Amino acid sequence: MFACLFQSQTLFNQLREITGIQDLQVLQSALNVCLVQQHLSMYSGVDCLTYSCFYSRALEVSAEENAACMKRKRCEGSGESCSPADWIRQEDCPVGIRNVGNTCWFSAVIQSLFHLPVFRRLVLNYCLSERVLEKCKSHSEKRNIAFMQELRCLFALMVGSNRRFVDPSAAVELLRDAFRTSEAQQDVSEFTHKLLDWLEDAFQLAANGNNPEDKQNNPMVQLFYGTFVAERLHEEKIVSNIEQFGQYPLQVNGFNNLDECLEGAMVEGEIELLHSDQTMSSGQERWFSKLPPVLTFELSRFEFNQSLGRPEKIHKKLEFPQVIYMDRYKNYGSGPTKYPLADMLQYVLEFATTKPTNVSPASVPMNPAAHTEPSSSDSSQIEPDDAGSSDGSDCPQTATQRTPIHKPFTQCRPPIEVPLQPAPHSVTEEELYFVRSCLQRWRAEVENTINELKASIDKVSQALEGMYSDNSLCQVPYRLHAVLVHEGQASAGHYWAYIYDHANKRWLKYNDVMVTESTWEELVRDSYGGMTNASAYCLMYINDKLPYLIAEDTDNETGQVLKGMDSLPSILRRYVREDNRWFQQELREWEEQFCQAQREEAQVQTHTEKAAFHEEYSRLYELSQEETTPQQDPRLQHVLVYFFQNQAPNRVIERTLLEQFADRNLSFDDRAISIMREARSKIRLIKPEDMDMDEYLQWHDDYSMFKTVFAYLLAGLELYQNGKIREALNYLAHAHQDNSVLLRKGEKKGVDQSLIALYRRKCLKELNENAATLFKSQDENDVAEAVTIMNECIIPCMHLMVRDSVSQEDLDVIELIRSCWCSYLGQDMDDSVQEKLSEFLPRVLDCSAEMVVLKEPPKVRNSPHDLCSRLTAVMKSIHSTSVVTVK
Repeated sequence: MFACLFQSQTLFNQLREITGIQDLQVLQSALNVCLVQQHLSMYSGVDCLTYSCFYSRALEVSAEENAACMKRKRCEGSGESCSPADWIRQEDCPVGIRNVGNTCWFSAVIQSLFHLPVFRRLVLNYCLSERVLEKCKSHSEKRNIAFMQELRCLFALMVGSNRRFVDPSAAVELLRDAFRTSEAQQDVSEFTHKLLDWLEDAFQLAANGNNPEDKQNNPMVQLFYGTFVAERLHEEKIVSNIEQFGQYPLQVNGFNNLDECLEGAMVEGEIELLHSDQTMSSGQERWFSKLPPVLTFELSRFEFNQSLGRPEKIHKKLEFPQVIYMDRYKNYGSGPTKYPLADMLQYVLEFATTKPTNVSPASVPMNPAAHTEPSSSDSSQIEPDDAGSSDGSDCPQTATQRTPIHKPFTQCRPPIEVPLQPAPHSVTEEELYFVRSCLQRWRAEVENTINELKASIDKVSQALEGMYSDNSLCQVPYRLHAVLVHEGQASAGHYWAYIYDHANKRWLKYNDVMVTESTWEELVRDSYGGMTNASAYCLMYINDKLPYLIAEDTDNETGQVLKGMDSLPSILRRYVREDNRWFQQELREWEEQFCQAQREEAQVQTHTEKAAFHEEYSRLYELSQEETTPQQDPRLQHVLVYFFQNQAPNRVIERTLLEQFADRNLSFDDRAISIMREARSKIRLIKPEDMDMDEYLQWHDDYSMFKTVFAYLLAGLELYQNGKIREALNYLAHAHQDNSVLLRKGEKKGVDQSLIALYRRKCLKELNENAATLFKSQDENDVAEAVTIMNECIIPCMHLMVRDSVSQEDLDVIELIRSCWCSYLGQDMDDSVQEKLSEFLPRVLDCSAEMVVLKEPPKVRNSPHDLCSRLTAVMKSIHSTSVVTVK
């Protein structure tokens, strides 16, 4: 029994380490659920609960409780609908995904993957063995496991939830933590690739825990990755490479449809140049050697405008079909010995019409494959009677009239060193008479042939439009599964997805919480581009000959299709049922509150409720009028103080106050419950047209950033006083950068910038002195440390200072730093030390030549109470030497 308890405690500690959950009650609840199912005394038996199941269940239970807490808060203050009754999922209607702050891209990507049954099964049945779990020690591995657990919960809710939409916050926050700027929409591409990378790494753990480099059994690789062959001509030899791809990038500029994009992607550079005074470029030819079951095309609709210095979106129209046949892009290529027939005919015609000249036999090329063309000086040798019409309209262009030909499927050929245009060695009068008599007949034949060729060209041009309807070129069909659409400009916009419902043969539009039936015509209007600022940026096709990709789950014994909750593993089924029970409770509570509110609306509000609202409003307003001192900033005490000082709209202030009183956690007595109900009743009366929720959320986001800036500032000051200059500079640099954004919106939206700038200069100057001292020692380790300080801390901070509205004090510090390092140029130093100085010194002197990337500081505590107490302590310490006023 003691050994069993020891094992459970070990597992408990492992859960705390891997999941990051420190709440003892949550973890204990998870453990208790498992202990109820099986006794610990059977832990070492044959039918015992395995480590992996025990671990998985604990994670799921903690997810259940966290999800319930999150949903409780959301349902009380959500702006999606006035009534939870409107959140009920309609029968056979897919579930939407709530936008939790610039996460429409996440909804579009996840919906596209979820509605691919083969991928949905992989996620829902994801499981790691005990052996693999024990080896997962790194932060990335633990993070990927946690992400997969959240994704499983999210997918399970999308399968069986009674809600019209679900909340993805837990999964999204894990992704956001991997980036410094979590709200920037321009990072959508990075977010998407990070999402797919994490999925691949997570499945790699399950596929092959022993060898992470061997990805043959990784289902993500098997499902989404293919290969292509790239051939190029190098020194008259064909060099071939096989490369792997996931999301295949396609250029939009210069093309009208998806076929043209693919043809352009098969070629890089100039494939064939028939006549030029310059050497011929080798070019490159590609074709797909292995196509993945799920083929994703990433349309490059964003490019950087060098003249404007910013990214721009390409709004050009690009068409794409519902079914594309990939036969034409597999295992095809012209090869080095296949020459265009038109060129061969041109060469023969030129040879036949060349006037005989005396040429040395040695000048005749011996290689029949060596093709040459007449130079401009040879054009006079072609007689009009022998070469066709004098105007040249009915005969092929001469070589001097040709332009470079771009042929996607023709292997380029370098020019071969040959003598001048070949011609007969010698010509007698008899031979010349014979040739001339023949040419009269040939001319008529050639003209007839040319006319016939022109007619054939017209026919071929018409046939090209439908040539791929030939059954021989329609053996590899790929059907359009999803279209991800972006509306807006390069720096901002909205994302949604059109996804094909394979079971019901219809298109559905997934726009965050809204899921509506659509049509191909609507998809074309929104996705092709060219008409509005909406267009597709990602196309997902699936192999139409692989039915398992879209096949629903079936029962192993009966073979019947499993739908809804029946398709979930038992552990996720319990999770969804718990969430549905909570949702039903929410509906009952709302109905009770609604009925109570109707009765209360018919009566005059009680004096107690009125007094409570008025009293709190007045208290916070008076607090906002108090004078700010170095030890106290009233904005930290309440969000409404911040709103009052920044003159927020009344509708924002009133709703914020109502939501404060509507908080269930404040319902500690009958009076508080009565006030809570009154507040909720008032919130329900606020119609969507009465409140701009984007504006409302933006005000709260600004206050959140204000608290973060304050937290960074205080952390920087504390570290500075403790002698940790390097860490302090990082916090202060971030505080200054974020505070600049706030101050641009209003002078009272941020902190006094002079305080941050003062201590940023102090840190910068002192840290530079430390780096200079290390560098001057010329010790190898000290020099390396000095270079690291310069590259990671000082130089990025200097660059930010120059790009801001730099003050004279900041310029003085920057010049001091530059002078310090320039003084080393004339000193006697080792060559290796001088080399390191020459590497970073240009960046010290020129602060405009690179992108600035600050190291992300650790997470900080930014609760109002904590910030107030820390501000008092820090400012008291500073006040002992100098008085600093904080706005």
